[in-house]
Amino acid sequence: MKILALETSTDSGSVALLDGTTVTERQVPGRPGHSEILLPAVVALLNDCGVPLAHLDAIAFGAGPGAFTGLRLACGVAQGLAMGLGKPVVPVGTLEALASQCLEDAIFVAADARMSEVYFAAYRRVPDGLREVLAPTCAAPGGAHLPSDGTWFGFGTAFRAYGEVLVPALGARLTGFDGVPVPLASSVARLAASRFQRGETLDPALAAPFYVRDKVAMTTSERLAAGGKA
Repeated sequence: MKILALETSTDSGSVALLDGTTVTERQVPGRPGHSEILLPAVVALLNDCGVPLAHLDAIAFGAGPGAFTGLRLACGVAQGLAMGLGKPVVPVGTLEALASQCLEDAIFVAADARMSEVYFAAYRRVPDGLREVLAPTCAAPGGAHLPSDGTWFGFGTAFRAYGEVLVPALGARLTGFDGVPVPLASSVARLAASRFQRGETLDPALAAPFYVRDKVAMTTSERLAAGGKA
């Protein structure tokens, strides 16, 4: 099985190739906001691994939530490559990909959503992967909440960006946190492999980003009202 994965939901994007049980990952140079940057990174990765595009079984991408431009880019490039090759796509939620990088069993993921908001979700580790306990949501840091029971470990950039508000809002059932990790293309690839084996793929024409946030841009007055800059 050979799966190419694209993850550009944050400022530091990456591409990865899963070839059997081996995963090779490369960072996308600069800010991965344009296909002129992402496509050469894909070509370089495949060349380094000696895998022609035509030998891929599927194209996976981090579907969101995350940066609006990055999500559109990953989806669009995945669609274009998959359509040209006649291969399926596998969308993978970026918060689930992030949670899969944590070694804890009960994981509360929270990513910086910009505009003074956070994306958050919760997952429990089970024998065959992760089980979603709290679906991805977007809220102000003070409005984030843990699932109704159990203790949870926090994971993601929201803890670094908004920790002074977020940690008290979550309360005593938060056992600790790591505010550094971001979703990786290698995580997207591994999750996509399991879905591919289960037949959970999409026609490229049906692929779409998962934004969560209804509004992806704010007016100047709205940014100022939220405490941001004009």
